[in-house]
Amino acid sequence: MAVVREIWKVRPRAKIEFWTDKKYYKNARRITVENGMDLRIRKVVAGKLRRYTNFTFMMYLQHFDVVLKNILDFFKNIIGFFQSFFRLAFNRPDVIFFKGGFVCLPVGMAAKLLRIPYVIHDSDAAPGLTNRLLAKRATKIATGMPLEYYSYPADRAEWTGIPISDEFRPVSETKKRSYKKELDFDPDKPLLVVTGGSLGARNINVAIREILPQLLKQTSVMLVAGRERYPEMMDLKEYEVWEDGKLKTNFRMVKFSSEMWKLFGAADIVVSRAGASTMTELSSMAKAVIMVPNEKLPGYHQVKNARAYEKANAALVIEDGEMNQNATKLLSAVKKLLKDATLREELSKNLRSFVKDNAAENLANTIISVAKEK
Repeated sequence: MAVVREIWKVRPRAKIEFWTDKKYYKNARRITVENGMDLRIRKVVAGKLRRYTNFTFMMYLQHFDVVLKNILDFFKNIIGFFQSFFRLAFNRPDVIFFKGGFVCLPVGMAAKLLRIPYVIHDSDAAPGLTNRLLAKRATKIATGMPLEYYSYPADRAEWTGIPISDEFRPVSETKKRSYKKELDFDPDKPLLVVTGGSLGARNINVAIREILPQLLKQTSVMLVAGRERYPEMMDLKEYEVWEDGKLKTNFRMVKFSSEMWKLFGAADIVVSRAGASTMTELSSMAKAVIMVPNEKLPGYHQVKNARAYEKANAALVIEDGEMNQNATKLLSAVKKLLKDATLREELSKNLRSFVKDNAAENLANTIISVAKEK
């Protein structure tokens, strides 16, 4: 949506379509309506390749349901290729923008065959399978992180950044205190915000459960448990005591928040996964972060993201497996940052250097320039 807005600022009469799979179609329509956008949404048949870094060949054989789904989705991609080919052949666009999801693959293969110019975008330090397959014929390759973390050709690659909401901006100390009050926390106490993403991260939640009593002796804690994981963590509600509509303890747990910018703004320290979008939000707000990357995702992309930040001394990183075996590793990292304000400031300053301002505008200009070259 951010990129579309920027394109329309420059080319207000541009005709733009958004192609997605059946599962996301209704959500895409809702988002465009809520944003007041006259954007045509079209369905594409597509399937994904399920790959798990902890699976051996024998484990795939033992989980035949995974193999069966991959076979079924292979044929979905064939259908999606022919569907996209005929659509594109009869109504050739000036340019196509691919974000890198599995839906992009059949469309991208059709675009390659028809020689339609396209732009791809990578948020993570480790390019996904779809973008690796489409990169060879891409007219331009946009990246979310600095180019040094990629092996793309320098003449076609451009660091554009990752578009995020305008609310994710650095806040003053006064504003931080104000946000803490709004969240019912003591503004004079440090605040630790913990999130595993919108769905939640079981290992992070479990580690917080184990070390929470020790944490609460030194800091307030806000746990965003996630939509899927929240029911598993209801026992922690005993630490959350309310009286007359006021929080009487220094712990809160929520399923999800639509105002993560406020939570991050109030935080002195954040514990998070290493997803590209979340890290861009935290980078933009210049926060002191402890990353616990998900090691099981294809391509180890979160691990590679985290290592890039760690190498630049922009965040502390804890291995998910190590934390799972010994939650005190997370506790030690939090204590370290609570005691060392200079380290927190150094990490946040270095993390801010990863942000590319005006990312949506940069991407829009790249897409428009490719369309002009056609």
